[in-house]
Amino acid sequence: MDQTTVVMLAAPLFLIQVALIVIALKDLFSRGQENIKGPFWVWFAVIVFLNLLGPLLYFVIGRKA
Repeated sequence: MDQTTVVMLAAPLFLIQVALIVIALKDLFSRGQENIKGPFWVWFAVIVFLNLLGPLLYFVIGRKA
């Protein structure tokens, strides 16, 4: 596999990851502390540092209905 093929395969995954992080952070900042489960700073760190898994965890278990 050459370098161009690797970049073409990785680019969509990278874009999805960045989009999820941006959407999750926007949602986190717009909800406020009373509408999330747990401390704000913990969810911020989870979203930013756990890459693809962090935003998914936030959307599944971090938000109050």
